Amino acid sequence: MGNDTPLKERIRRGDIVIGVSAPMNATKSQLEDILGKEDYGFVMTDSQHSPFSEHLMVDFCNMADEVGIPVHLRIDHPRHAYLLGNLADLGPAMLEIPLVEDPATVREAIEFFYFPPKGRRSFVGGNRWGAELGNDMTMYAEWWNNNGILCIQIESLRAIENIRALSPPGVDMFSWGPSDLEWDRKMHPHHPFKTDDDCIKHVMDQVNDLDVRMSYRSYDPKLRNKYLDMGVTVLFEQPQT
Repeated sequence: MGNDTPLKERIRRGDIVIGVSAPMNATKSQLEDILGKEDYGFVMTDSQHSPFSEHLMVDFCNMADEVGIPVHLRIDHPRHAYLLGNLADLGPAMLEIPLVEDPATVREAIEFFYFPPKGRRSFVGGNRWGAELGNDMTMYAEWWNNNGILCIQIESLRAIENIRALSPPGVDMFSWGPSDLEWDRKMHPHHPFKTDDDCIKHVMDQVNDLDVRMSYRSYDPKLRNKYLDMGVTVLFEQPQT
């Protein structure tokens, strides 16, 4: 929270960044308590496996802005990538699309996440992240395109095999879905990637020359060194007790 370098720049240059989860209905005191345990780079909340309300999301993002922490939102389904601009209007700085396998989903995500000329996101809701910058369309669009963070979640063997096709310019980082990936490996017992670590190593080898970073839902701070040693630079953790 105390780092003045923009979060997108920190992620893209490979800085170690730790995010922490918080429920969308957290109170300000609960959020401050969560954030007080570590120097977190962002707070993450979820609409894929948790109830979601646009009004609650706006309140959560406003509260996070008051305490000086960017918000990461995982959306509910890859077929809703076209809604990224609408969801960005609610206040998050980072948007994550789950279950991505198809390059067309990534292209659609980029199209609606970024403003022209990079994409075609519509201008713009009053609850957006960085609303204090004002209503100059050109200035805000440039600011968002340089600061908004787009994350693609990798959760299947198909996605891992085609990882470079899911890595065009505009994707800032991948996240990992170890639970769904485990199911997929069980469905394909003869696949050469036998473990989660095999899959991570393959992805890291495939994208190490690209301007995209890897994040992982490690949850437990005790696992940090394991994934950092594998080349992961962004970790999603649960609140410390």
